[in-house]
Order: sequence, then structure tokens, then C-alpha cells
Amino acid sequence: MRLVIALLIGSIGAVGMWAVVVVIPVVQAEFGATRGAVSLAFTLMMFGFGLGGVITGRITDRVGIVPAMAISIAFLGVANVLAGLSTMLWQFVAVYFLIGLGTSATFAPLMAEASHWFERYRGLAVTIVASGNYVAGAMWPPIVNFGTETIGWRMTHIGIGIVCASLMAILVLLLRAQMGDDQVRNHANAPPPRVDLNLSTNTLTVLLSIGSISCCVAMSMPQVHIVAYCGDLGYGVARGAEMLSLMMACGIVSRIGSGFLADKVGGMRTLLIGSIAQCFALVFYLFFDGLTSLYLISAMFGLFQGGIVPSYAIIVREAMPASQAATRVGIVIFASVFGMSFGGWISGVIFDATGSYAAAFANGVAWNALNIAIVVMLLIRARMNSAKAAGPGFAT
Repeated sequence: MRLVIALLIGSIGAVGMWAVVVVIPVVQAEFGATRGAVSLAFTLMMFGFGLGGVITGRITDRVGIVPAMAISIAFLGVANVLAGLSTMLWQFVAVYFLIGLGTSATFAPLMAEASHWFERYRGLAVTIVASGNYVAGAMWPPIVNFGTETIGWRMTHIGIGIVCASLMAILVLLLRAQMGDDQVRNHANAPPPRVDLNLSTNTLTVLLSIGSISCCVAMSMPQVHIVAYCGDLGYGVARGAEMLSLMMACGIVSRIGSGFLADKVGGMRTLLIGSIAQCFALVFYLFFDGLTSLYLISAMFGLFQGGIVPSYAIIVREAMPASQAATRVGIVIFASVFGMSFGGWISGVIFDATGSYAAAFANGVAWNALNIAIVVMLLIRARMNSAKAAGPGFAT
């Protein structure tokens, strides 16, 4: 029941991540701005999302997930109303930082919290909670697009703030009732990490953070700009919103599938498989831009990359102390959203400089290769440490 409630909270609370993607073209037209300038709203939203994940993760480790969630809900509701009331572009961009803070507790801290609820199916539990982000991506773009076309992007944001904050408050109260005395966790008898990389916690956090930045710079290009890309190709914004929803819907499948896989082969191998597959899908965007092709590639991209980000949370739980789970997951997810925000911004800048998205897709492929290299290095190190622990007979 906790898992179901957590999934619903994540599905509603992640609205801010997808609303901005849909409204980029109309906001750009209203304020007469460049694509790169409007894309800064996504950049600041992701920065707020990442920074908030570290803060609310720390709060979760100390006093539980419910107080952390209450803070996020307050920010989400107020900030969306302020976005609808903004009269200048800088106000709209700045408010999206607050929306990011409001979204933060629905992802990294919630994933870390769910990892304590299960032992045998921990990977599956983490990816189910993380799927709330993609359920939001499948659900919200058409709704936001419809609202924008009928009542305008301003009233749509105000409605989002009121409705989402109210629904999330009810769900958090239900979660609090379900958790009872388990709201503040005691890690005194927690088992040691499953995976020994012979690295300090800080060193491993840095390596995972660099890897997550790299993979998410690549991931951001289709997710952030597919709507605008379709508009530039003459297919219309609505087609782009449909592709984004399709991408996220397929991402749900791969997210849950990656949880099953992680429970079988571990988080690092799951991350490597997802990273290689994502790179493969990005290459297709370089060579095909027909309407049918873009639908197919977007579906493929969603199927390939959905399990990447939750894999980092699984690795943290496999290789780091349980008492630091929410904080460390928050830091690594902060790095990933920095990669998403930087990737979303730099893709807009590359478009402004070149007049097309071809170079932006190529930029994503290069960053993806760096992530693959880091994961391979960690896997080799884990294997070497396992061999040393097993003794001379391991090789035979």
C-alpha cells in the first residue's frame, strides 16, 4: 500500500518537470525570447529539483519522509500559482526554480525511503516509485497542452498549483497513516553494503555523480526539446507532446523491467545495459526525422533509457551505508538533474547557433560515452575486489 501511495505522489508531484517542456514554444512567442533563454526555466527547475533532493533527503534521513514531503508540497503549490502570475520572462524562469524545489521530495528521497521497505525486491520497489516520474511524463504533457490551448498557460499553471498540492497533501496523510511508527527509521541493525568497491563513500559518490551528469546530458536532448523539435519540422507542438508522452509511457515499462533486472544482476550491470541502449537510440535521431520515424524512435528511446536513473539509487543502496541512503541518493540525483538542466540548456544554445538539432544530438552521444566508461570501470573494480575476497581459488 505504501508503494502504491508513493507511486501516486510521484506521478502528481512531477508535473513541473513536464509542464515547462510543453509551454516552451508559447512562452517564447509571448515574451519574444530566444529558445535558449526560455530553456533556462527548465535549467533552473532541474537545479531546484536536484538541490531540493539533497535537502529533503537529509531531512528524510533525520526525521522521516513525511515532513520532507510537506515542505515540497508547499513549494509546489505556491510556485505554480506564481508562474501563472508572472509578467516578465525572468520571473517565469526564476519561479521554476521554486517549482523544482517543490518536486524534489517526490523522487530521490522517496526512492531511498522505498528501498528500506523491501529487501528481496528492493530494485523493483525503487523502480516502481521512480516510475511516478514517467507516469507524470506520459500523463501531464497532453493535459498541459490542452489547458494551454483552451485557457492559456497562465491559468493552466494556477490550476496545477491548486489541484496538485491538494491531492498530494491527501496522499501524504494516507502515507503517514500507513507508516505509523516506521516514519523515522532506526539504522542501528542495518546490514552492511552488498557490494564492496574498496572506495570511500565520498569517492564513490563523486564517480556516480559524474556518470549521472554524463548520461543525463544525453537523456535531456529528446526529453526537453522533442516538442519544440516537432514544431520546427512542421509537425506541430501537439505531435511533439504526443511523442513525449509515448516516450515516457515506454519509459515506465523499462523502469519497472530494470527493477526486475537489477534484482537479478545488480544495479551496475543494469546501468551499463541502459546506458549502451540509450546511446544506440540517440544515434537514430541523427539520421531520421520523418513523423513516423520520430514516433518509433521516441518509443525506442523511452524503452531504452527508463531504468538508468533509478539504477544509481540501487547502486547507492548496494554499496553505501543504509543510514546515508536518502542523502547520498539525493546527491547523485542532484548530479543527474544538473546534467538534465545543463543538457536542456546547451541543446537550446546549440540550436540557436546552428539552426538545427543535429549537433545537439551528437553532443548527447559524446556525453553518453563518458558515462559508459565510468560504469565499466566500476564493474571491473567490483570484479577484482570479489576475486581478492574469494582468494586464489576464485580464478579456477
